[in-house]
Amino acid sequence: MAFGFMEVELVKAKGLHDTDVFARMDPYVLLQYKGQERKSSVIHEGGRNPVWNEKFVFKVEYPGSGDQYKLNLLIMDKDVFSADDFVGQAAVYVKDLLAEGTEKGSAELRPHKYSVVRADQSYCGEIEVGITFTLKEQEYAEDDDVGGWKQSCF
Repeated sequence: MAFGFMEVELVKAKGLHDTDVFARMDPYVLLQYKGQERKSSVIHEGGRNPVWNEKFVFKVEYPGSGDQYKLNLLIMDKDVFSADDFVGQAAVYVKDLLAEGTEKGSAELRPHKYSVVRADQSYCGEIEVGITFTLKEQEYAEDDDVGGWKQSCF
């Protein structure tokens, strides 16, 4: 089993369905991968075409438990006086990326556009993300000799 880090670059969204009637929506993204969740910044009055240009890191093991190697992107609209509105979602399957990264030490999916769909699976825009997987170097145990030296306790 290999361990590593998956870095997700959240670039932008385009043509989203606006959930606000009287003002421009304030979109943000919940990024979910195997029980881990990250939240982007809220783009105040970002409207239908928000730009984030943010990066998020997830710990990854491959092959791991289960067979779902899917990054979920839930686009939400931040509301002040009511519950946040669900705008749409996209899924990125990363199994091939992880397999290649495990074999070669790293792998990259350059920023690419993915369809955003509503709960009824109807198209409601697109989101652009890039993903990099980097294999983590094997850690040394505390008692291991490193380069002929014992690790210091300082």
